[in-house]
Amino acid sequence: METESEPYVRLATLRQLHQVVADLNTARSLADTLQTVADGVVAGLGYELACVNLVRPDGDLVVAAFAGSAAAEALITGRVGSRESWERRLSMGEGWGELRFIPHTEGWVLIEDDVPQWHTEGPEPRFEDEWHPQDRLYAPMYASGGGRELLGVISVDRPRNGRRPGPWGQEALQMYASQAAIAISNARLRANMQRALVRLEREQQALRASEESFRQAFEYAPSGMAIAEMGGDQHGRLLRTNDALCRLLGRPASAMRRYSFADLVHPEDVGTLLRTSAEGGRAELRLGRRDGTYVWVSLRNSVVADTADGPRFLLTHVEDIEDRKRHELQLAHRASHDALTGLPNSAELRARLSARLCERPHAAYASDIESLDAAYDGDGGFGADGFAFGAIGGRPYDHHVHTIAPDDEMDDGTKGLAVLFCDLDGFKSINDRFGHQTGDAVLVEVARRLTTGVRDGDTVARLGGDEFVVLADGLGAADAADLAVRLRNAIILPIRVGGRGVRVGASFGIGWASCGMSVEEVLQSADQRMYVEKRSRAKVHRRAG
Repeated sequence: METESEPYVRLATLRQLHQVVADLNTARSLADTLQTVADGVVAGLGYELACVNLVRPDGDLVVAAFAGSAAAEALITGRVGSRESWERRLSMGEGWGELRFIPHTEGWVLIEDDVPQWHTEGPEPRFEDEWHPQDRLYAPMYASGGGRELLGVISVDRPRNGRRPGPWGQEALQMYASQAAIAISNARLRANMQRALVRLEREQQALRASEESFRQAFEYAPSGMAIAEMGGDQHGRLLRTNDALCRLLGRPASAMRRYSFADLVHPEDVGTLLRTSAEGGRAELRLGRRDGTYVWVSLRNSVVADTADGPRFLLTHVEDIEDRKRHELQLAHRASHDALTGLPNSAELRARLSARLCERPHAAYASDIESLDAAYDGDGGFGADGFAFGAIGGRPYDHHVHTIAPDDEMDDGTKGLAVLFCDLDGFKSINDRFGHQTGDAVLVEVARRLTTGVRDGDTVARLGGDEFVVLADGLGAADAADLAVRLRNAIILPIRVGGRGVRVGASFGIGWASCGMSVEEVLQSADQRMYVEKRSRAKVHRRAG
């Protein structure tokens, strides 16, 4: 039952509350606002202690302001409580609207958590609603809007009248927490706006200062620089080039403005240019000089804007890498080619052969060609239980045209990848009689004759010693046999070395590459057939003798 004096006390409190709420919006900074929130609880709501816990960007809450006790303020200000512990507290106790009251009978379980707290001493309560020294009362502050983002929590202690707040006191604290949340949001907004204005002014000053620096850096850069249009009908057209780029390509600046990099790039490098003509794109490609030659360059792109909201341009840095690229190509050629003959070496041969082979189809859906034929629907794909992967004989399978071996006994028109294994006969005796220098000259001439005797696109490789391998695609069984005869006839002709003529013979074994075989199996097959031929020819010679 309300006493006669309570309406006057309430009116006085309302006046004080009105004043402290008004003070919230006069603070000049976020720190001032937080301290005003804490001071307002003590000055206007009748509590002896108040603490403002503010949510940090990482989600934890830090003690940002304190009022009512200098000793407690020095003890806990700046300390952090985990979000997990705070969520636990805000789910315990009694809910008074938005407020959360945890009586001392439950609060003992919170003594060991990491939320900063202070303890006030005092006697045990003498009546039911008397405030206990270890009672806890929290007022969450939520941002306006439907998301209910938690901004912080006001915690209070020791009401001056010694009693737990009644309905009116609860409503006053809840209203104050709502106004405090608005004031904190506004203070943050003002602070962000002030920082943005300061940053904008600094950026404008820096922009004005950098424009001249950019102009000088662009014009006098030791390597090529270009600015091109980005977007629109003229996308990629060169608007501006520096002296270094003009000198590199042997073209005047006035002529460069008629081109884009797509006009100047080597035809084989157009795809590389298109894949990297964006922000942060990098490419190594060839650009055409005025004299018709090409130079290797490294392109590096970045986007620049004329103004904050103005058109965007592509800034391209062009570095001459001709010497490095030539050196890299030389190293790559040495690593993949035989130093004596200049032919692809064993590693390169295996790499080229491996590129034409694949593993056998998985037995679960294609144990052989016939099972694929059964699944094939005849319309460029497979039925519901089949798979669409690439091509076997023109049908989808694994995105790969399978290599198939022709039949050696019956020429049915099948074309395959022939592997001709060549071993020189009598080469060791040349080394023994005339020395390794003569032997090396013989190997070089044999390599030349083999290369001359094959088609463009065929591979002639030196496997090692006096062994060579020829890869010839698109041949039938008879074609491969004819090729072996032509190459043998070319090799057995006399070779002039140091004023003398020497002869070597040649034995050829013809193998066929077929998907499902390994590289070693293919080479071993051709090697075995070569030895069969060599033994057969030796028998013929013995009979003739």
